[in-house]
Amino acid sequence: MDLGLSEEQEMLKNFARDFLEKESPEKLVREMEDDERGYTDALWQGMAAQGWQGLMIPEEHGGNGMDFLDLCVLLEEFGRALVPGPFISTVVLGALPVQLAGSDAQKQEILPKVASGDLVMTLAFTEPSARFDADGVALTAEAKGDGYVLNGTKLFIPDAHVADKMVVVARTGGSGEDGITLFLIDGKAAGVTSTVLKTIASDKQCEVKFENVEVGADAVLGEVGGGWATMKLLQRRATVAYCAYLVGLAQRDFEISVDYAKERIQFGRPIGSFQAIQHKAADMVTDVDGSRFIMYRAAWAVNEDEADQDLQVSMAKAWCSDASRRVVAHGQQIHGGIGFTKEYIIQLYFRRQKMAELMWGDGEYHREKVADLLAI
Repeated sequence: MDLGLSEEQEMLKNFARDFLEKESPEKLVREMEDDERGYTDALWQGMAAQGWQGLMIPEEHGGNGMDFLDLCVLLEEFGRALVPGPFISTVVLGALPVQLAGSDAQKQEILPKVASGDLVMTLAFTEPSARFDADGVALTAEAKGDGYVLNGTKLFIPDAHVADKMVVVARTGGSGEDGITLFLIDGKAAGVTSTVLKTIASDKQCEVKFENVEVGADAVLGEVGGGWATMKLLQRRATVAYCAYLVGLAQRDFEISVDYAKERIQFGRPIGSFQAIQHKAADMVTDVDGSRFIMYRAAWAVNEDEADQDLQVSMAKAWCSDASRRVVAHGQQIHGGIGFTKEYIIQLYFRRQKMAELMWGDGEYHREKVADLLAI
């Protein structure tokens, strides 16, 4: 494993940072918290012009044909800038299942539109049980004629309110991992209702209700009853994607806090000259660098399909979830009470960290998975 970024990845990282500093400034992040959609067409199309929505999409479908490690480099910068909008929802949660399990016709229909920025997607997976395993899938898809009828509720679905297409995880029969089927459904289909939830991060997570939603057999993504195999592949990548986001978020929180510690004068000297503040900063940078290493180690394992990738992914999410929470907590403490006021940017990172920490399982969840994989 090469721990250094390639020349192409360095260029991607540096360009993304420059682009996002200009196109996704703090002002836009704040405005999008109150915006009905949560993103602007200008930013979305600007990213599409850079080829980012099509980063991992094969060239024959209009993409750049890059790999998952390259995407993690980009997502680290997204976390740093707190980029608003349905990027992860579309590129990872929506387009990737189509790449993994879609028919040629489905790929030809969906992927070029994703790459061009003309299609927004998401994954409707989690339910009120808040489980990440197959037993948590209760939404039913019953056969009717040549198609299916879907009924049930999905919860905490990112960007469902703006999704043109949803990949819906449903149960067509059986129990556990048997009988899980993926469906590609119009986000505005009859019987689909999306309601934006109020969250600590002010992001756009939704409750999505499916009431007698009728779809044809051509809506099935992959094999009927074989959807969980695709979900396992997707879960690994989605989990590491949010680790990458947390690494970028924690890095910027650390930088903002150190700058503040150097400038804030108390008792006639910068607060950064006090040992308590110095040690907090030391803990922060240790957590940030540790998170970056373990995230890229997991991304490498997934990219190379290594035998221990499940272990590497759960180790990374457990560490990045907890370490980033420590980082933003130290950042708030360094700023003192003023850090919790809306006027200061630091609270944005504190709130977004909680969202990403919980996505695809927090530290407690993944420590349990690590223990299981160690056969303890």
